[in-house]
Amino acid sequence: MSSLYTTYIRIHSLIVKVTEKFQVTIPEEVRRKLGLKPGEEVEVRAISDDEILIKRKIKKIKDPLSVLIGEQVELEIDPEKVDEITEK
Repeated sequence: MSSLYTTYIRIHSLIVKVTEKFQVTIPEEVRRKLGLKPGEEVEVRAISDDEILIKRKIKKIKDPLSVLIGEQVELEIDPEKVDEITEK
């Protein structure tokens, strides 16, 4: 299984150069596949002496409930209207 995985990675890997400022360009094919946009943050990690991992930084949602149910809007309701609604 390990050799199949390694072969898969080699077939789909792309070579990029490191600039004098130690920058690399993520190839268009990869950016498109990931839907990566300018300004997004990525995490860069040294895995070993010859491996680097570049991973998209996932944004944490501060209030996940608001994403699921939408933002709540506070409404002022006349007390008489509340009585009218509850009587029905």
